[in-house]
Amino acid sequence: METHQKVNAGHLKRNAYLYIRQSTPRQVLENSESTRRQYALRQRALALGWASEQIIVIDTDLGQSGASAADREGFQRLVSEVGIGRAGIVLGLEVSRLARNSADWHRLLEICALTDTLILDEDGIYDPSHFNDRLLLGLKGTMSEAELHVMRARMRGGVLNKARRGELALPLPIGLVYDTEGQVILDPDRQVQQSIQLLFATFRRTGTACATVRAFREQGLLFPRRPRGGPGKGQLLWVELTHSHVIQILRNPRYAGAFVYGRTRTRRKIDGSGRSTCVRQPREQWHALLLDAHPGYIAWEEYEENLRRLRENAQAYGGERRKSPPREGPALLQGLVLCGICGKGMTVGYHVRQQRLVPEYLCQQEAIARAEPVCQRIAGAGIDEAVGQLLMEVVTPVALEVTLAVQQEIQSRWQEADRLRQTQVDRARYGANLAQRRYLQVDPDNRLVADVLEADWNNQLRALEEAQRAYERQRQADREALGEEQQGQILALAADFPRLWKDPNLPDRERKRMVRLILEDVTLTKREVITMHVRFKGGATKTIQLPIPPRAWEKFRTSPEVVREIDRLLDHYTDQQIADIFNERGEFRPGKAQRFNRAIIRRIEKDYGLKSRYDRLREVGMLTHGELAQLLGISPQTVRRWWKRGFLKRYPYNSKQEYLYEHPGPAALAKKPGFKLSERRRLLQFDNHCTNEVQYEA
Repeated sequence: METHQKVNAGHLKRNAYLYIRQSTPRQVLENSESTRRQYALRQRALALGWASEQIIVIDTDLGQSGASAADREGFQRLVSEVGIGRAGIVLGLEVSRLARNSADWHRLLEICALTDTLILDEDGIYDPSHFNDRLLLGLKGTMSEAELHVMRARMRGGVLNKARRGELALPLPIGLVYDTEGQVILDPDRQVQQSIQLLFATFRRTGTACATVRAFREQGLLFPRRPRGGPGKGQLLWVELTHSHVIQILRNPRYAGAFVYGRTRTRRKIDGSGRSTCVRQPREQWHALLLDAHPGYIAWEEYEENLRRLRENAQAYGGERRKSPPREGPALLQGLVLCGICGKGMTVGYHVRQQRLVPEYLCQQEAIARAEPVCQRIAGAGIDEAVGQLLMEVVTPVALEVTLAVQQEIQSRWQEADRLRQTQVDRARYGANLAQRRYLQVDPDNRLVADVLEADWNNQLRALEEAQRAYERQRQADREALGEEQQGQILALAADFPRLWKDPNLPDRERKRMVRLILEDVTLTKREVITMHVRFKGGATKTIQLPIPPRAWEKFRTSPEVVREIDRLLDHYTDQQIADIFNERGEFRPGKAQRFNRAIIRRIEKDYGLKSRYDRLREVGMLTHGELAQLLGISPQTVRRWWKRGFLKRYPYNSKQEYLYEHPGPAALAKKPGFKLSERRRLLQFDNHCTNEVQYEA
């Protein structure tokens, strides 16, 4: 009676929506009884008074999980129909069929309460607008969500338990495969193994992933891949090596023989439409990390070294740009320079001068980000030279002997660790001997017990062999770390370090690598002088002050001594004669050219405001050819003839055979022998005329 009281005529005028869902496609195929039970709810709607054509079945979500409504088109349609008031009742086998998420479930309840829509399951009919029914439906939704959590926790616990033992079968990267017994082994294909070994060797030599890709491309080598999906799933393909593929291989610890689980986490998006990209977790948050779990291509120490180099290389593109891999450019401190004003990393720029690359250190991060002026700009040639000189002073045999003494102390600690590793081998040997005695004491006819003990003995023998192999490998590495031969080579290198550093055949990249082994960073501040704070790897610091290098125009500026000497010589010589004098002496050099010439001398005269040779001769009363002829009342040919006879003196004022004449006076000329009578009379008349003019003016 209570059920029929909840269903009224208003409900029967609207449609009845039957929602059907199964969680996975496998359940749809195998759990067919649950599907039949859900379709059978149609009879309940008919019994309550709904006509057959009013019953709408929504079964488009078969095979979809109920954890979220984002991917369920049928559930979204159901909510829409309820929201616009078309639904009189919603039928579902149980609450978990409709939703396993409290947010989705309570949203549906709220809409049903607003539109006066009933909800039916196997237990009865509920009216969400009534408090008691709303409370009961809310509890059912909470229990449904908790049930999903419990099921997931059980499956997750089983996965984590197998992962901690290293028995969880995970997809393997290229170069590793499972054998028939489920053990991880190296790919039997020899070419695949050689390709992966070559990749690690190339990265070990070059130090960057880009250089590794470039080496493969230059040699025309392909790299193996096994797609995990698509038409070529599981097939061995040979493709060009890419940068992202190199990064994936270098970061994958399976190549170091380690089993790991939990390196990444996935997060659901806010709208619940799917999972976001994987978030890489720090090593201390991994669920499982088992070293030497299976054969690998590199040792774990080399794997960690590869990660360290990748981190340093990646810092070149980060916000601070504190480090970057050594490149081919000549800038010695590339990636190590910090600005002493703002504290940010300084970048490197290059200029071509005399067919050579000249470095320059710039602090331009704020200039690029905010269109501000460059914080400071410092020429790098002097900085690099000072750093090279500092390294040649620091890397001495005495300093290396101190380093070797510290290494001897470390070696003594290695010996202590060696004794501890030896005890582990002894413990493994004891376990193998104990398993052997147990196997020998059992009755051979009791195969059930003998087989178990024999398997245990074999496991103990394998553990002993692995312990001995690991002990010998580590002991050999410690022995080779710093032997007597290596000590002698290091001391010889210290003596030859200046010669090695100055070797023109040494690549700039190798110089940078040596710098990075010794220096941590260098801070530059440009004020009246350049202050350079050098920080070494051990924490020691050193401050060096350098004069500010001259600018390009200052570097090629003519020295004051040359200007003074030109000013003095212009009283007696022409531009070309002065250039010849400078070139003959070899005492001075012009700014850029190797030798002086007339154009350079004239340019210096103009730039420094020196009086020309012509002006200097005119100031002392020198006359041109025409002026002297007009003044004496003779023809220009006569002036030239008198000069040839030695009656006149002339002085060149340029290299074009142009001269100025000295005028000693007509009376002095008339007294000289060699003049004709008419010429003497003309000179005396001119002399009297000049005298009368002077007296008249007086």
